[in-house]
Amino acid sequence: MPHPIELRAQALQCLLEPDPHAKTAGVAALAQAHAEGSAVLDTEAAMETSGTIPGRPARPELVHPRLVGRRSMATIEGRAMLVHALAHIEFNAVNLALDALWRFPGMPDAYYLDWLQVAKEEAYHFSMLAGHLGVLGYAYGDFTGHDSLWEMVEKTREDIVARMALVPRTLEARGLDAIPPLRAKIAQAGDLAAAAILDIILRDEVGHVEIGNRWYQYLCQLQDLEPRATYDELVVRYRAPVLKGPFNLEARRRAGFSEAELARLAQ
Repeated sequence: MPHPIELRAQALQCLLEPDPHAKTAGVAALAQAHAEGSAVLDTEAAMETSGTIPGRPARPELVHPRLVGRRSMATIEGRAMLVHALAHIEFNAVNLALDALWRFPGMPDAYYLDWLQVAKEEAYHFSMLAGHLGVLGYAYGDFTGHDSLWEMVEKTREDIVARMALVPRTLEARGLDAIPPLRAKIAQAGDLAAAAILDIILRDEVGHVEIGNRWYQYLCQLQDLEPRATYDELVVRYRAPVLKGPFNLEARRRAGFSEAELARLAQ
């Protein structure tokens, strides 16, 4: 009998993989192995790595967010820049899901399977966007990108409560607000294929943020922490960005934010 795949260890190997297409293929293979029952889940093992996290290609060049460039929808290049920026976000989202999966031992099985599902869907999003870049005559890496999302992953590498609070339910939740106006802009420019991809991403991202919300609430209950006060303290401690509207309150509601949290945003 072949040796079973250890799910968390293989997630770490996918995280270390620098080639985007090999990474996304590896994530799909890992999800398939789990679905077929050929992957085992060791939730207790604390793993170490000597590799560079995350693995990523030499391009795109990473710059300050203000230097990424303007994206006019009037030209193919401008639309490609927007699609590239979205692809870069999804590539980083694959990495953050894999990091959440392998890094933190001792969580319930459902936690790891949730993040495997997130990694699978983020890899699918990246593949769709990279494919559409090819249709537009470009490839991932042809434009610059920034590293803001991964910087918070790195800051919270020792604190799973902060990770759940500040990555899925803060930074990723901003996507719930940003996608609808981006979708309208690119559809108005005539790129209905890109608009359809954004519809899929928004649908799935609601679920991803809900996963972060659910595990944040679980951890707060487990550690006897008051969720709202703890969140406010973590925002200050880790210098999380200040959220600015307009907010997609309906999507946030479906993603598990409480009415009290939504009321605070509305104020």
